[in-house]
Formats: sequence, C-alpha cells, structure tokens
Amino acid sequence: MLMKKKKDHPLITGHSQDTYHVPVLMNELVEGLAIKPAGIYVDCTFGGGGHARAILERLSDQGRLIAFDQDEDAKMNLPDDPRFLFIPHNFRHLQRFLRLHRIAEIDGLIADLGVSSHQFDEAERGFSIRFDAPLDMRMDRKQTLTAADLLHKLSEQELHKVLEQYGEVTNAKTLARKIVESRKVSSINTINEFKNAVHAVVKGNPNKYFAQVFQALRIAVNDEMGALKEMLQTLPSLLRKDGRVAIITFHSLEDRIVKNFFKTGSLEEPERDTVYGTRAESPFLIITKKPIVPTDEEIRRNPRSRSAKLRIAQKK
Repeated sequence: MLMKKKKDHPLITGHSQDTYHVPVLMNELVEGLAIKPAGIYVDCTFGGGGHARAILERLSDQGRLIAFDQDEDAKMNLPDDPRFLFIPHNFRHLQRFLRLHRIAEIDGLIADLGVSSHQFDEAERGFSIRFDAPLDMRMDRKQTLTAADLLHKLSEQELHKVLEQYGEVTNAKTLARKIVESRKVSSINTINEFKNAVHAVVKGNPNKYFAQVFQALRIAVNDEMGALKEMLQTLPSLLRKDGRVAIITFHSLEDRIVKNFFKTGSLEEPERDTVYGTRAESPFLIITKKPIVPTDEEIRRNPRSRSAKLRIAQKK
C-alpha cells in the first residue's frame, strides 16, 4: 500500500504548530525511529503536533499513531486523520490506556520531554520568568498542586533537595532557607512576589538563576521524573521485537535516567551474578552510542533546542 501524501491527511486544524511549538531534532528523531509504514506508534508528548505530522507522513493506511498530552491546549492542534488517536492524559498511564484501546504491542515510541514553546509563552501559565503571573506551572490544569503550593508547603530540607537536584541551583540551601523565612512574613503567590522575596540571595546572572529555579519547581510540580520512570518501565513488554524508542531530554538528570535504562533495562542498579560477576542483559540495543544534539543551525533558529539530547534504542 502506498503511503498517503501530505495533502491527503491534513494535520493541524485551526492552529499553526509552528506558533505553538517548534519541534526539536525533527529529522534525526523520525529517521532514527525507522518507521514501518503499517506500524503502530506512540507520541508521548503531542504538543503542537510537529513530530506527529512527520510520523503520519510515513505511515500507510494500515499504520496508526496514538498521541498523549495532559495539557488541554494541545487539543487545538489535533489532526483530522483516521489513523490518529488522541489520549488527553499523562504518558505515565501509557500502558493502561493502550490496553483500553486493545493495543498490546507497538512498533515505536517517541517522547519530547520538557515544556512546549506555547507553555512558556502563555503568561498566565507561570512557566516563564519573563512575565508576572501566578506561580502555577501545572501542565495538567486538572491537578490542584501549583508551584506556589510547593513554596508554601515544602520544608526547608525538601526545598533544598528540589532546587539542587532538579535545578542544579548553586546556592540551593541558602535559597531554600530564604524562601522559608520569606513565607513567614508574606505570601509568595506570583512570579514578582517570588523574585522580590529572594532577590538578596540571587547569584550570577538573574535570568539564568531564575530559569534554573523555575525548572526545578516545574519538574517537582508535575512529577516529571516519576512520570518518565513509569513510562520507561513499560517499554520492555510494550515494544515489539526491533521496535524503537526515541527520547529527547533537556535536563541532565532525565538524560541520565534514559541512558541508564537503555543500557540496563532497569531503573535500579542491576545485581551482578554472585558466581560469574556478570549482569543481566539489557532488552535494548542502543542505536545512539552518544546522544544526538542539535546542529548550530538548529540552535540559531530555535535557541530553546540548545540543551536537547536525543537517545534511541531498539528492542532486541
């Protein structure tokens, strides 16, 4: 069966995916997925639909693409395509929803982790330091926990851990103490209130500093590391033989989790055989010995791509 031409399957209705989110490492990801025209594929982070469009263009009428996105705004970009199924939930529930739709195995999966350009640019979402807005940062606005809630509820030790692990903030301990001191005096519910409360302990370039802090809070609010781990654990049983998984990360901790999982097939340090000292074999063949990163040209066109790393593995 011949693959449909792009014009036969209009993808974005009512909203330009280029204005919503510029897909990162597009060609490298799609080529690395080694798409089978009649295969079943999953896009864990639909967003503006850019990667989805590229996958659908390579599928025949027998192919299917199932996309997940917990952000209500992603529905603005849904394709008008009979081969496409959208599931408005976090990809941590991947296997449960695929089973509901009687899908036991897939031929490939992609995930473009982090925040979409649309989320950064919508001031009221509270993701960007460029605006004054409520400290929200929820990707799924049905959940109740916000960034402001974290700042008010976490202990000094918990704040220190979040800021250090997820934001790599140099003076995380000092900042955590300052937050706890400040919240005793007044509420910290908006971006400007937060900046004013902690300005005395900001180190280095304020924009870079607050970007790291906001990254830490966003990851904690949305439990991004927990969702990534839950999704990865489903892959060995979900991927067909020779099926591929391609994941783009923007954070060193995310990248390390993906790298180690592809290498060992486990989130835990695998135990060595007590007699021979060997480890259990990973169910994956690593396609990218080193992560693929954006070219200088892509970074020039899309500065937000600069920290992206793409890793690809294949089920043995």
